[in-house]
Amino acid sequence: MYQAQKPIKTVASMKEILGEDLPSQTAKIIDHIDPHCRTWIEKTPFITIATCDANGNMDVSPKGDPAGFVKVLDEKTLAIPDRIGNHRGDSFTNIIENPRIGIMFTIPMRKEVIRVNGAAEVIMDDDILDMMVVNTHRPDLAILVHVEEAFFHCGKSMIRSHMWQPEKWGSIDGLSTYAEALKDHGALPDPVADLERRMAYNETDRLY
Repeated sequence: MYQAQKPIKTVASMKEILGEDLPSQTAKIIDHIDPHCRTWIEKTPFITIATCDANGNMDVSPKGDPAGFVKVLDEKTLAIPDRIGNHRGDSFTNIIENPRIGIMFTIPMRKEVIRVNGAAEVIMDDDILDMMVVNTHRPDLAILVHVEEAFFHCGKSMIRSHMWQPEKWGSIDGLSTYAEALKDHGALPDPVADLERRMAYNETDRLY
């Protein structure tokens, strides 16, 4: 394992390098979902959720659905549907052990994102789940988020990565398929071709 030669051990040392906080960036953090944030969230088709278990083990999970799948219940509360997946429930397990949550809301072709931090619960409330039906499928569970911080994050990361500029994307030649990686990482006995067929079915017939 690589050992850092120049680790930064204190916040003060880090701030000496980064410099003072910009007033505009500290003042932008609000404690609720205002009209700007609400409109953004209602147009968002893709989010990432960060959670942490009782021992501090982290997890970041992607969630995607038609725009508006995250419901703004009021200025302090969001609801996120669960969709059929791998049955692991990593985010749910973490939230039950430790309610802290961070969410990033991404909209294609917009360089900025919105970040929301707060506390979460795993719920089965009928009135909320009924709002989340897609293709006649109603989720069994949802994440209820109690908003503590909400703010816009600038677009430099998207600009530097050329995320929305296909003409500048790198080649994907040489990347393993999901099935190839799954077979090797899990030491699975199944032939890759069988796994490929299973993954294809999962992505077309098992979305909801």
